[in-house]
Amino acid sequence: MKKIRIAVLCSGGGTNLQALLNAGEAGLIPDGEIVLVVADSPSAHALVRAERQGVKRAVFDKKKLPRAEREEKIAALLKEEGIGLVVLAGFMTVLSASFVRKFPGRIVNIHPALIPSFCGMGMYGLHVHEAVLARGVKVTGATVHYVTEECDGGPIIAQRAVEVREGDTPETLQKRVMREAEWVIFPEAVEQVCKKLKGD
Repeated sequence: MKKIRIAVLCSGGGTNLQALLNAGEAGLIPDGEIVLVVADSPSAHALVRAERQGVKRAVFDKKKLPRAEREEKIAALLKEEGIGLVVLAGFMTVLSASFVRKFPGRIVNIHPALIPSFCGMGMYGLHVHEAVLARGVKVTGATVHYVTEECDGGPIIAQRAVEVREGDTPETLQKRVMREAEWVIFPEAVEQVCKKLKGD
Protein backbone atom coordinates (compact mmCIF):
# COMPACT_ATOMS: atom_id res chain seq x y z
CA MET A 1 0.00 0.00 0.00
CA LYS A 2 1.26 3.45 -0.91
CA LYS A 3 1.83 5.99 1.84
CA ILE A 4 -0.69 8.78 2.44
CA ARG A 5 0.71 11.97 0.93
CA ILE A 6 0.76 14.70 3.60
CA ALA A 7 0.76 18.48 3.20
CA VAL A 8 1.65 20.60 6.24
CA LEU A 9 0.29 24.15 6.41
CA CYS A 10 2.34 26.59 8.53
CA SER A 11 2.58 30.30 9.27
CA GLY A 12 5.68 30.68 11.44
CA GLY A 13 8.68 28.91 12.90
CA GLY A 14 7.60 25.39 12.08
CA THR A 15 8.64 23.67 15.33
CA ASN A 16 5.75 21.21 15.03
CA LEU A 17 6.60 20.69 11.36
CA GLN A 18 10.14 19.81 12.49
CA ALA A 19 8.78 17.31 15.02
CA LEU A 20 6.81 15.65 12.20
CA LEU A 21 9.79 15.66 9.82
CA ASN A 22 12.00 14.13 12.53
CA ALA A 23 9.37 11.48 13.27
CA GLY A 24 9.09 10.69 9.57
CA GLU A 25 12.86 10.26 9.30
CA ALA A 26 12.85 8.00 12.37
CA GLY A 27 10.21 5.77 10.76
CA LEU A 28 7.50 6.76 13.23
CA ILE A 29 4.98 7.69 10.51
CA PRO A 30 5.22 4.55 8.34
CA ASP A 31 1.81 5.08 6.71
CA GLY A 32 2.36 8.70 5.68
CA GLU A 33 4.92 10.93 4.00
CA ILE A 34 5.27 14.72 4.12
CA VAL A 35 5.55 15.78 0.48
CA LEU A 36 4.49 19.44 0.66
CA VAL A 37 4.78 22.41 3.01
CA VAL A 38 2.50 25.40 2.40
CA ALA A 39 3.05 28.74 4.15
CA ASP A 40 0.94 31.89 4.15
CA SER A 41 3.99 34.10 4.70
CA PRO A 42 7.22 34.15 2.65
CA SER A 43 9.22 34.76 5.85
CA ALA A 44 7.91 31.63 7.64
CA HIS A 45 10.91 29.70 8.97
CA ALA A 46 8.93 26.52 8.27
CA LEU A 47 9.93 27.00 4.61
CA VAL A 48 13.61 26.80 5.56
CA ARG A 49 12.96 23.59 7.51
CA ALA A 50 11.15 22.10 4.51
CA GLU A 51 13.97 23.09 2.14
CA ARG A 52 16.57 21.44 4.41
CA GLN A 53 14.61 18.18 4.20
CA GLY A 54 14.10 18.45 0.45
CA VAL A 55 10.32 18.85 0.79
CA LYS A 56 8.42 20.80 -1.87
CA ARG A 57 7.38 24.28 -0.72
CA ALA A 58 4.68 26.75 -1.74
CA VAL A 59 3.78 30.23 -0.46
CA PHE A 60 0.41 31.95 -0.73
CA ASP A 61 1.06 35.32 0.92
CA LYS A 62 -1.83 36.42 3.12
CA LYS A 63 -0.71 40.06 2.73
CA LYS A 64 -1.16 39.87 -1.03
CA LEU A 65 -4.00 37.42 -1.58
CA PRO A 66 -7.51 37.63 -0.08
CA ARG A 67 -8.52 34.53 1.89
CA ALA A 68 -10.94 33.13 -0.69
CA GLU A 69 -8.35 33.31 -3.47
CA ARG A 70 -5.64 31.93 -1.20
CA GLU A 71 -7.81 28.96 -0.21
CA GLU A 72 -8.72 28.31 -3.83
CA LYS A 73 -5.05 28.17 -4.82
CA ILE A 74 -4.12 25.97 -1.84
CA ALA A 75 -6.98 23.55 -2.55
CA ALA A 76 -5.97 23.33 -6.23
CA LEU A 77 -2.36 22.59 -5.29
CA LEU A 78 -3.38 19.93 -2.74
CA LYS A 79 -5.49 18.18 -5.38
CA GLU A 80 -2.70 18.47 -7.96
CA GLU A 81 -0.22 16.90 -5.52
CA GLY A 82 -2.58 14.04 -4.61
CA ILE A 83 -2.62 15.04 -0.94
CA GLY A 84 -4.49 12.60 1.29
CA LEU A 85 -4.02 14.40 4.62
CA VAL A 86 -3.75 18.10 5.42
CA VAL A 87 -1.95 18.88 8.68
CA LEU A 88 -2.21 22.33 10.27
CA ALA A 89 0.93 23.09 12.29
CA GLY A 90 0.74 26.64 13.56
CA PHE A 91 -1.35 27.78 10.59
CA MET A 92 -2.78 31.13 11.65
CA THR A 93 -5.65 31.35 9.17
CA VAL A 94 -8.99 29.85 10.21
CA LEU A 95 -10.09 27.80 7.20
CA SER A 96 -13.49 28.52 5.68
CA ALA A 97 -16.32 25.99 5.80
CA SER A 98 -16.15 25.57 2.01
CA PHE A 99 -12.43 24.66 2.19
CA VAL A 100 -12.99 22.19 5.05
CA ARG A 101 -15.83 20.52 3.12
CA LYS A 102 -13.43 19.74 0.27
CA PHE A 103 -11.34 17.50 2.56
CA PRO A 104 -13.78 15.80 4.96
CA GLY A 105 -12.00 13.81 7.67
CA ARG A 106 -8.67 14.71 6.05
CA ILE A 107 -7.60 17.84 7.94
CA VAL A 108 -6.05 17.71 11.42
CA ASN A 109 -4.78 20.47 13.71
CA ILE A 110 -2.75 20.72 16.89
CA HIS A 111 -3.92 23.07 19.63
CA PRO A 112 -1.74 24.04 22.64
CA ALA A 113 -4.37 23.35 25.33
CA LEU A 114 -6.74 20.62 26.46
CA ILE A 115 -9.84 21.21 24.31
CA PRO A 116 -12.58 22.20 25.16
CA SER A 117 -10.65 24.53 27.49
CA PHE A 118 -8.86 27.59 26.11
CA CYS A 119 -9.89 27.14 22.49
CA GLY A 120 -11.90 28.87 19.78
CA MET A 121 -11.47 32.24 18.10
CA GLY A 122 -8.50 34.29 19.32
CA MET A 123 -6.97 31.34 21.17
CA TYR A 124 -3.68 30.67 19.46
CA GLY A 125 0.05 30.83 20.23
CA LEU A 126 1.04 32.63 23.43
CA HIS A 127 -2.54 33.89 23.94
CA VAL A 128 -3.50 30.36 25.00
CA HIS A 129 -0.74 30.11 27.62
CA GLU A 130 -1.48 33.64 28.92
CA ALA A 131 -5.12 32.62 29.39
CA VAL A 132 -4.13 29.38 31.14
CA LEU A 133 -1.93 31.27 33.64
CA ALA A 134 -4.51 34.01 34.16
CA ARG A 135 -7.14 31.38 35.03
CA GLY A 136 -4.81 29.65 37.48
CA VAL A 137 -5.38 26.10 36.23
CA LYS A 138 -2.88 23.49 37.43
CA VAL A 139 -2.90 21.29 34.32
CA THR A 140 -2.78 22.22 30.64
CA GLY A 141 -1.53 20.30 27.62
CA ALA A 142 -2.11 19.82 23.90
CA THR A 143 -4.82 18.36 21.68
CA VAL A 144 -4.77 16.98 18.15
CA HIS A 145 -8.20 17.10 16.54
CA TYR A 146 -9.97 16.83 13.22
CA VAL A 147 -10.78 20.18 11.62
CA THR A 148 -14.47 20.83 11.01
CA GLU A 149 -16.47 23.95 10.21
CA GLU A 150 -16.51 24.84 13.92
CA CYS A 151 -13.24 26.44 15.10
CA ASP A 152 -11.43 23.91 17.36
CA GLY A 153 -14.68 21.90 17.48
CA GLY A 154 -13.78 18.73 15.57
CA PRO A 155 -13.44 15.24 17.10
CA ILE A 156 -10.40 14.80 19.33
CA ILE A 157 -7.72 12.35 18.15
CA ALA A 158 -5.17 12.66 20.98
CA GLN A 159 -4.48 14.69 24.12
CA ARG A 160 -1.64 14.88 26.59
CA ALA A 161 -1.58 16.74 29.90
CA VAL A 162 1.25 18.97 31.14
CA GLU A 163 1.71 20.37 34.64
CA VAL A 164 1.55 24.14 35.14
CA ARG A 165 4.37 25.10 37.53
CA GLU A 166 4.76 27.87 40.07
CA GLY A 167 6.52 30.83 38.44
CA ASP A 168 5.66 29.80 34.88
CA THR A 169 5.55 32.54 32.25
CA PRO A 170 3.61 32.14 29.00
CA GLU A 171 6.96 31.48 27.28
CA THR A 172 8.20 28.78 29.70
CA LEU A 173 4.79 27.10 29.64
CA GLN A 174 4.66 27.20 25.85
CA LYS A 175 8.06 25.48 25.64
CA ARG A 176 7.08 22.76 28.12
CA VAL A 177 3.77 22.09 26.35
CA MET A 178 5.65 21.77 23.05
CA ARG A 179 8.34 19.43 24.42
CA GLU A 180 6.17 17.27 26.67
CA ALA A 181 2.92 17.19 24.69
CA GLU A 182 2.82 18.63 21.17
CA TRP A 183 5.97 17.00 19.80
CA VAL A 184 4.97 13.66 21.36
CA ILE A 185 1.32 13.32 20.34
CA PHE A 186 1.41 15.10 16.96
CA PRO A 187 3.44 12.46 15.07
CA GLU A 188 1.50 9.65 16.82
CA ALA A 189 -1.85 11.18 15.85
CA VAL A 190 -0.76 11.82 12.25
CA GLU A 191 0.31 8.18 11.92
CA GLN A 192 -2.98 7.01 13.48
CA VAL A 193 -5.00 9.05 10.94
CA CYS A 194 -2.83 7.92 7.99
CA LYS A 195 -3.32 4.30 9.00
CA LYS A 196 -7.09 4.84 9.23
CA LEU A 197 -7.20 6.58 5.83
CA LYS A 198 -5.29 3.69 4.23
CA GLY A 199 -7.82 1.27 5.70
CA ASP A 200 -10.86 3.23 4.47
